[in-house]
Amino acid sequence: MTLIREIKPGILSIGAIDWDRRLFDALIPLPDGTSYNSYLIQGKEKIALIDAVDSTKADALIDNLNALGIEKIDYIIAQHAEQDHSGSLGRLAEQYPDSKVAGSARCLELLVEFGLVDKERTQELKDGDTIDLGGKSLQIISAPWVHWPDTILTYLAADRMLFSCDFLGSHLATSDLYADEAVVYRAAKRYYAEIMMPFRQHIKKHLERISSLDIDLIAPSHGPIYARPEFILKAYREWSSDEVKNQVVLPFVSMHGSTKAMIDYFADSLITRGIEVKRFDLTNSDIGSLAESLVDAATVVIGTPTVLSGAHPLALYAAILANALRPKTRYASIIGSFGWGGRMLEQITQTMPNLKLQLFDPVIAKGYPKEADFRRLDQLADEILAKHRELIQSQNAAK
Repeated sequence: MTLIREIKPGILSIGAIDWDRRLFDALIPLPDGTSYNSYLIQGKEKIALIDAVDSTKADALIDNLNALGIEKIDYIIAQHAEQDHSGSLGRLAEQYPDSKVAGSARCLELLVEFGLVDKERTQELKDGDTIDLGGKSLQIISAPWVHWPDTILTYLAADRMLFSCDFLGSHLATSDLYADEAVVYRAAKRYYAEIMMPFRQHIKKHLERISSLDIDLIAPSHGPIYARPEFILKAYREWSSDEVKNQVVLPFVSMHGSTKAMIDYFADSLITRGIEVKRFDLTNSDIGSLAESLVDAATVVIGTPTVLSGAHPLALYAAILANALRPKTRYASIIGSFGWGGRMLEQITQTMPNLKLQLFDPVIAKGYPKEADFRRLDQLADEILAKHRELIQSQNAAK
């Protein structure tokens, strides 16, 4: 069965939908599957294929090309070397022996290292280069660190289309060629949080750079096409900005109920003060949802008991995740309990060196929390509220 859909005359979507994939990089949950988008651009003289699909879907891509009767491809443009974009290059090289695999110097180096292409088959593309297909000219835009150092974007000026690689994409398996904005927003935000957020400063620069382009359609390498580009561009500008919201993220783990009692009380204390709470029991939470919650939140408070003199491994994992994702969160604290002592505070704080955070005094109970511990939680909620108000007022004044 083939899946070929025309976007515009001479521009076809011939990638594959992966409805059943539930994990990416052995790390990232995919509750809604994903897609590996591949775009065929047919000029009057030459043909280019933008991105090759994951190796698990090579047959689908080859079947689509055969169904179209494509006997020659002049350029296979590798916008990014990661295998979900390049896994089918070997099959394509066999079927189209005269094709050139074109990409950035770093991308081509990686593809050769990965054993996906022979060096003599490659053609380096630099920022500003153009590929003339005859009536359709592809402009190359260097876009490193969205999210690898090798990434390029491809702009088709004649049709006002931007092929954005991972940038602006979403892990979403859908039959819709074009994005249903109400559906894709959450998937795109989660994708940004998991993959793009560590490179927020680079994201800002690339958003500014493409702002001068005349774009009618944005075609990412994962997820549906955006027929209203401003929708996703506005979202990315908001997510990558320095502004935070009046939100507290509460990832926690509790072994015997002491830490949970503190977290539950603290969550209610925050809510009564008008602060939005994102609460995650780390024993059964989706790390993608946790990552998404970190995009906007002003504060994160980690809850943990003491295990063998240290923080619970799941709490440390949450701290490691936050450190890796580098959210714009401004404040942090720790809530927890202990029986006979330990170093959990030092462990957690030392695990987040990438985050420039103001730390509130932790609230640590000995055994089950007492009345004095709950009063300290109220005090912490008051301190967070005061800081949030000050910060939000400053953000509003700056607008």
